Amino acid sequence: MRAILRIFTNVHSTLLALAVSLFVFVLAVWLPNLRLLFQVWTDASVSLGDKVALPINLLPSIATNFTPLSASYTIAIAILTGINVALIIHLIKTRGMLGQGTVVGASGIFTGALGLGCAACGSIILTSLVGTAGGVGILALLPLRGSEFGIIGVVLLGYSTYLLAKQINKPLVC
Repeated sequence: MRAILRIFTNVHSTLLALAVSLFVFVLAVWLPNLRLLFQVWTDASVSLGDKVALPINLLPSIATNFTPLSASYTIAIAILTGINVALIIHLIKTRGMLGQGTVVGASGIFTGALGLGCAACGSIILTSLVGTAGGVGILALLPLRGSEFGIIGVVLLGYSTYLLAKQINKPLVC
């Protein structure tokens, strides 16, 4: 925890973590509505004000389109991804290398992304990747209907944060 607090006393690291977290959150919330956003943005009859307002107005849909569980791990994935990116950038700047936490973090981000989805459509990315091979049926057999991937992503990102913080606390010379 000391390493994370030390990194976030730097304004640039804090802003980077916030920007990445916001980007991941916005992407996750917009993901179920990409077709709608594309149709509105490409429709010449829609005013510029409405084209700008729609994406902003979709952000509160985290409370309505997502189950409490999926909203929770979506927010956790966004925050942990921002923290991980800030820690990775700090490690690269100070040591010029990456540790084992980077691989775990990348796998956590990937696994968490597989589980992102809303209450109506479930795991969007996973069903689109395996939908033709009966993947939707496989997801229906899982107890949490694909939310397992989001939970695993949070666990992997949390473990990655721990490993990266541990790496930062290691002395440069033994």
